[in-house]
Amino acid sequence: MSNPFVNPLAIPVLGFCAYSGTGKTTLLKQLIPELNQRGLRLAVIKHAHHNFDVDIPGKDSYEMRKAGARQMLVASHVRWALMTEDARDGDPELVHLLKQIEADKVDIVLVEGFKKLALPKIELHRAAHGKPFIYTQDENILAIARCDDTQLPSDTLPSELRRLDLNNVSQIADFVMEYAKNWEAPPQYPISAVDTCAIGDNKNLSVSQGLAQILSHVSPVAEIEELELDTLDNRVLAHDCISPIDVPQQTNSAMDGYAFVYQDPMPANLKRVGEVLAGHQYSNTLNVGETVRIMTGATVPAGADTVQPRELATEIDGIVSFDGRILAGQHVRLAGEDIAQGQVALAKATRLSAAEQGLLASLGLNRVSVYRRPTVAVFSTGDEVSQPGETLKANCIYDSNRFTIKAMAKRLGCEVIDLGIIEDSEIALEATLAKAATLADVVISSGGVSVGDADYIKTVLARLGNIDFWRINMRPGRPLAFGKVGDCLFFGLPGNPVAVMVSFLQFVQPALRKLAGEVNWQAPLFPAISDEMLRSRHGRTEFIRGIYQLGKDGRLHVSSTGNQGSGMLSSMVKGNCLIIIGDDVEAVNAGETVFIQPFAELL
Repeated sequence: MSNPFVNPLAIPVLGFCAYSGTGKTTLLKQLIPELNQRGLRLAVIKHAHHNFDVDIPGKDSYEMRKAGARQMLVASHVRWALMTEDARDGDPELVHLLKQIEADKVDIVLVEGFKKLALPKIELHRAAHGKPFIYTQDENILAIARCDDTQLPSDTLPSELRRLDLNNVSQIADFVMEYAKNWEAPPQYPISAVDTCAIGDNKNLSVSQGLAQILSHVSPVAEIEELELDTLDNRVLAHDCISPIDVPQQTNSAMDGYAFVYQDPMPANLKRVGEVLAGHQYSNTLNVGETVRIMTGATVPAGADTVQPRELATEIDGIVSFDGRILAGQHVRLAGEDIAQGQVALAKATRLSAAEQGLLASLGLNRVSVYRRPTVAVFSTGDEVSQPGETLKANCIYDSNRFTIKAMAKRLGCEVIDLGIIEDSEIALEATLAKAATLADVVISSGGVSVGDADYIKTVLARLGNIDFWRINMRPGRPLAFGKVGDCLFFGLPGNPVAVMVSFLQFVQPALRKLAGEVNWQAPLFPAISDEMLRSRHGRTEFIRGIYQLGKDGRLHVSSTGNQGSGMLSSMVKGNCLIIIGDDVEAVNAGETVFIQPFAELL
């Protein structure tokens, strides 16, 4: 059984495994120049099973290392080398070694040895050694390069296992080039909603722990209503939508042309016996040797099974001849091939937008059942907060958080109640919260939820409901309060404007979507190449405001918006995504892959 392996790089890693003496090094010495000539930039990692040294006794670098330097870097104008003393009982860790590779300077890493790891490999085999095959015990073997005398057992040989000639370096290079071209980095999401680890008593949570805790307390609204097609935008289906018809209803032509009965070989000429326009049909059965002119979307006559485009046909006095290749069944859309009658056309919990409304209309459905819209009450706290449009009081700021929260909630299809700015008094806060809990499904406030000194909102919430105050290991947006006031969910977001939006995206959005009926929704994350070095801190998830765009290489590239202060609203205006740096990463180098979360849908 292979030991687990996860490639930490944004480039492919391919191993070469064999028993000692098979010729791994000999092959690589021939393969490397061949691949270099083809333009593939290589890094190679070799597993040595014995003590070795790459330095020369008497040289300064050797003497400094032996004197106690754990790392010694020697550089000249043509190369540099880093020697590290890292004594350990077992084998070196390949993942750690791979992280030392400058991945932006190579296209693929070739690994000699490490045959026990579950990394993609080419097995080398020579019959003269009398050794068993490795592929029978390792499903990660992609190809086997063997000598002429090697007999492969047909009964145990997987059909997908490529056979290569151990003495044909060009053929093996072809395989490596193909693997490098087709390789795709597997998704390694920096956050998830499935972390069920205990949060402990210190109230310090990871992003995934906080999200999992919140979602465990959220259930979709129970009320369902039936609405007409024109009022369904941004609503969530309460039941599976079953198609009452086949789509398309009839087998029809995918283009203007001629419909006929396919033969092999096809006759040189066909007799045109009619014409079929969209919305009409040919009443007879088409016979062999006959054809009808047909329009896009028109029903294919009985007997016919193939359509030739008009531009590849010539008609003279009712006799039709075809040019080009003809395949049986081409350019014909079969009845029900998109959606069959009785099939689920849209699943329960689907949020409806323009495409879904069009699909419902194509099925002839004018009314469907959806969940009730969630109601969200929003207020801000603090005597230092002023209402926009009024004169700004000394030592105060205008309230921006309430308006971004309201706008995001509305874009999620929620009904919003604006409770305004609540003064810093226990009486006012308690009255507001008690009232809001009777009117809304969710109450959202900003500010006053730090885990430090007590303040009015914490005191009131402790009296009215069951609220937890957490430190989320993230930046921006560390303080977060969540709980219930009666049956109403409560979110207490941080006070900084950017932290409010980031916290809403990560915690409030998933909760509101689940509340609205989207029970399995997860934020879409996309891999992108970072165009700059990005720094974080181990143990903390970093949400960096970024700008992503399609690069000249056909891949997404991203860079930060610059200064990342939590109060800088302009960084959210300039940006179109959050760059997510996971809590196990301290830095991302330029050229490495990161995950981005586009936020244009809400912001």
